[in-house]
Amino acid sequence: MPFPFSALLDRPDIWRGDSLNRAGAPVVASGFPALDAGLPGGGWPAGALTEILPAHEGIGELRLLGPALAGLSRLGLRLAWVAPPHLPYVPALAAAGIDIAKLVIVRTASLKETLWAAEQALAANACGAVLAWLPVRPEGAKYAELRRLQIAAEGGRAPAFLFRPPETAGESSPAALRIALGTAGGGLAVQVFKRRGTPLARPILLPAMPPAVRGRNLHVDRHPTAAAAARDFPARLVHA
Repeated sequence: MPFPFSALLDRPDIWRGDSLNRAGAPVVASGFPALDAGLPGGGWPAGALTEILPAHEGIGELRLLGPALAGLSRLGLRLAWVAPPHLPYVPALAAAGIDIAKLVIVRTASLKETLWAAEQALAANACGAVLAWLPVRPEGAKYAELRRLQIAAEGGRAPAFLFRPPETAGESSPAALRIALGTAGGGLAVQVFKRRGTPLARPILLPAMPPAVRGRNLHVDRHPTAAAAARDFPARLVHA
């Protein structure tokens, strides 16, 4: 009996270029309904690589990922941060609801070590999420190296977030989702410029940060008291 082509298009692992795929692949809710509405499946893709290109460092990375990371940590899952550019700021993490006891910080000395550590964290399938920060040019990651991360992510169910410089937006990437992060009206402007589905023409505007944390570098700390805060930081610290 011939297999109808329409049935093939209904498979959850097949997506059409003229539509937004919302079925099949697991996702992690972002915590922002407007953002989830613009993401295939309704959230951050699990078992896939997401690239985040902030306009500048500390623009609000934790504001963007905080709800998802908090939810994962409440489930008792580890959060691997590979090569964050600064010491994480403990009060900001706690304010975001992230259990810092579940945070694993991996320090690296080169791009090669960062890529290797991120790949191993994904391949181990022992984390709820893996975040990695790549250095600015001229030492940039090659497509083949990014492809290894995507393959490693596909072997598990954890979302993988890769922070890259904004100038890499024009480069080819195997990432399933790519977004640029800017600001608008005191909040965050999320431009989804690559996703599995139809292009997103306009940026998604997320609410402004609460006054208590506005202006603070949320994902890492450059405050003079960072060294003092580090003494009480219970996260595991490892070296690649």
